[in-house]
Amino acid sequence: MTEATVILQMICSDRPGLVSELAGWVAANGGSIRHADHHTDAGAELFLSRIEWLIEGFGIPREALPTAATALAERLGGQVQLHFSDQLPRVAIFASKQSHCLQDLLWRVQSGELQMQVPLVIANHPDLEPLCTGFGVRFICVPVSRDTKPEAEQRMLALLEENGIELAVLAKYMQVLSGAFLERFPQVINIHHSFLPAFKGAQPYQRAWDRGVKLIGATAHYVTEDLDDGPIIEQTTVHVSHRDDVDDLIRKGRDTERLALARALRLHLRRQVMVYRGRTAVFA
Repeated sequence: MTEATVILQMICSDRPGLVSELAGWVAANGGSIRHADHHTDAGAELFLSRIEWLIEGFGIPREALPTAATALAERLGGQVQLHFSDQLPRVAIFASKQSHCLQDLLWRVQSGELQMQVPLVIANHPDLEPLCTGFGVRFICVPVSRDTKPEAEQRMLALLEENGIELAVLAKYMQVLSGAFLERFPQVINIHHSFLPAFKGAQPYQRAWDRGVKLIGATAHYVTEDLDDGPIIEQTTVHVSHRDDVDDLIRKGRDTERLALARALRLHLRRQVMVYRGRTAVFA
């Protein structure tokens, strides 16, 4: 069994000695560091750090660690997040009619590849309920139309709160979440079927074929109010040719969508992604 660890993510203004201070704080409390990654954004004069160490033998009790980490961040003039590897996040998956990304994620959870709990799947169509039933996952259909969208989003937000959800994953959920939804629940990851920033919005495969591109891809990103414009976590690509029609692009693209979303979610779950300045640092 993998040993439980603490993961600290810190962002602060850059200055000499920060790596030494952070590592020294862990060492002074008896911590055994397993991973340490750092990045300096020279243009923004920012320092980013991710340090992971064993819980066992650490001098600060687990329940006191959040307070201790906050005090450390205040001393360094930064912002901190603290996570424990043995706490499985509760994740809701949103879907519509297409099954490939949802099925892939549920299989990876079932096999233990993605360390998370999936208390429910929310969809705006009933088509995928048999798939979820087969995996033993609760399925809730919340239809959405232009006229009912505010009420539908209120119901979805209530479901997320009732089930203690901390992250929503849009696995080909073909609806745009409103700014009001994201203000109340900002932790959302989406898969878009193009190599962003190319072909944002609808029908990217058709538009890629129209342009005669030789490379298509998929992008997993955090969701913001700006459509398909949130911080990018992972991207995958595949070559296409003049012999491929739009259906070929869609078929090949499904593989890139599955892989990009699964990789991005695993990075997020392992706390290897840090968001700053509208972009990400990925400590893979």
